[in-house]
Formats: sequence, C-alpha cells, structure tokens
Amino acid sequence: MRPRLARRAARCVALLSALGLAGGALGQDERAAREQLDALGQQIESLNTRLSNTGQARDSAERELQAVETELAQTHQRLDRLQAERRTLDDETQTLRRHRDRLQAERNVQVTALAQQFAALYRLGPTPQLKLLLNQSDPAELDRMQAYLNRLTRAREAKLDELARLDTALADTEAELDQRQTQLATLSEELETQSAMLAETSAERQSVVATLDDRYESEADRLADLNQTREEAEAQLRRIQAEMARLAEATPTTHIGRTQGDLPWPVQGAISAGFRGQDGVHYNGIVIEAGANTPVTAVHEGRVVFADWMRGFGNLLIIDHGDQVMTLYAHLQQFSARAGQAVGAGEEIGRVGNSGGQRRAALYFEVRNRGEPINPERWIARR
Repeated sequence: MRPRLARRAARCVALLSALGLAGGALGQDERAAREQLDALGQQIESLNTRLSNTGQARDSAERELQAVETELAQTHQRLDRLQAERRTLDDETQTLRRHRDRLQAERNVQVTALAQQFAALYRLGPTPQLKLLLNQSDPAELDRMQAYLNRLTRAREAKLDELARLDTALADTEAELDQRQTQLATLSEELETQSAMLAETSAERQSVVATLDDRYESEADRLADLNQTREEAEAQLRRIQAEMARLAEATPTTHIGRTQGDLPWPVQGAISAGFRGQDGVHYNGIVIEAGANTPVTAVHEGRVVFADWMRGFGNLLIIDHGDQVMTLYAHLQQFSARAGQAVGAGEEIGRVGNSGGQRRAALYFEVRNRGEPINPERWIARR
C-alpha cells in the first residue's frame, strides 16, 4: 500500500475505533459508521416497544400499580426539567441584574462627567464665543480658547449620545428582566401543580401497594408469587437477550470483559441482599440501599436496550455492552436515558426509587453474560 493510502487507512481505523465499532466495521468511513450506529439505536428503540407490551402486570391491581408508577416517573421527569429550567432562568435573571447594575453605574459616571462639562460652560457665561472675541487681544490665545470650547462641545455631545445609548440599554435590560420574572412566575405555578400531582399520585401508589400486600393469605402464598414473578421475568429477559444476540453482529463491542472486578458501583450504598440470597426477582442480582432520587450511573459504556416498567422490577433499565454482556438497573424512580440511546461509563441513567411495589428505595443491580446471571460483586470494584 502506498504511504499516503496507508496513513489515510490508519486514520479511518483510529476514528472508527473511537466510535467503538467491531473489527468488521473498521473498513467503513465515519459517516457510514454513524449511520450504522443510528440505525442500531432505532432498531433497539423499536425492540423496546415490542418487549414492553409483554410480560407486564397480571391483574387489575398490578396494572394499576404499573400505571401509577409510570405516571410517577413521568412526573418526576417533568419536575426535574422544570427545576432545571428554573435554575437556568434564575441564572439568566442574575446575569441581567448584574448587567443592569453595570449599566446604571456607567450611566452615573456619564451623568457626573456631563455635569462637570455643564459647570465649565456655565462659568464661561451664556455667550463664551463673544466674550472671547471681545476680551482677547492675542489671536493665538483666541484660537486656543476656541479649540477648547469646540472640544468641550463635542465631548458634551458624545456624553449625551452615550447617555441615550445607556438609557436604551437599561430599558431593554429591564424589559428582559420583566420577561424572565413572568417566566419564573409561570414556572413556579407549574412546579406547584406538578408537586401536588406527585403527592397525590404517591398517596395513590401507597394504597395500591397495600392492596397488593393484602392479597396474600400466608407467607407461602407470597413466596410462590415471588417465584412465579421471577420465572416470568426470566422469560422476558431471555427474549431480550435473544433479540440482542440477533443484533450481535451490529452491536459494537465495548470490551467490558477487560474491566471485570474493576467496574464502578452504579450507586454508593450497602448491599442489603446478595446474589442468590433471597427469593423473587432479586435472586439473580444484588440490592444496594440508597436514598430516593439518588443518581444511578452506567457502570460501563453501552447502549440502552430496555427502559420501561416490568412486573417485579418496576422501572427497569437494561444496558447492552456488546459481547453478550448486559447490566440491569431496577426499581428506578425515573429514567434519565431512553431505549436506543448510547451511554458512557459514569453517565446518569436514572434515579433510585421504590417502583415495582417496593416499600423502601433501593437499586437492584444485575449482570448477565450470554443470558446467564452472574454475581455482580465479581464485576464491580471492591470498596
């Protein structure tokens, strides 16, 4: 290969490697690679929609729980967006106020300077040019004084122009401030509405959870239902794994296998249930205690393949890392990423919650290799 072509090929390989593409895709150019990744994201988003329609609630109480917790997640997301918008408006308002104060200070300086010029003109009397002509016998001195008066006049006109500009800028700034204040007032009302809706929906959720708990006549009934839920969840997860295996050729590798034992924790907290330590859906992973609304982060780069409510798991998000390795994050309060979206290591993907009928907020975390659950504690770093 000629040196120029070799260098060009090397640059293409380096670029596509940065995109995380597998070896078979390294011969394509950047645009084709991006189109392939975009197409993969769309396929996964479509897959998420299909899979979300199966393996959901079994009876009316669970369907109600699904509806309530889905609404709660959406309300939390709306509140977060509104609060972020409010913070932005607050920052813009403060910036405008500082700008207004600077303009006002500058205007005060200009007014003071203009007053000094008027005082100098006042001392010269009402007709300074005529007085100069009558009182000065030296033509050179007369020229100097006339030049001084001309400069003073031009300086006065410049100050008046500057004052006019500052007055216009101040008026514009005040108008912008009024607009921001109106927006903030509207946002405050909407925040109050959403907060009230959140409180009402949370109370409704508590009632539904109590109804679900009351249906068990014995502990044996409860355990049987937990294990049936796990079996249904396993079937659903196998469907997801099978779909991802079908897309395996298009799924870029992220070399997650090299990080085994060094992955960061998705959230900091104590492990309240270990791998294979209890019945139900938590059997195949670990439960990490953390406060509600605590950010949950991806332990490794990958692509979200599922982000929806699932019976037993509540709001469940699954990330495919390539090489048939997936990580699961359950009982989320809300999602910060959507199906089909590429996420980086450490990127927020959701918030800790108690969805799925849980009494306390916690994160359920699971790792699967080729569809088989493996102990997450062997993958995440020791503390």
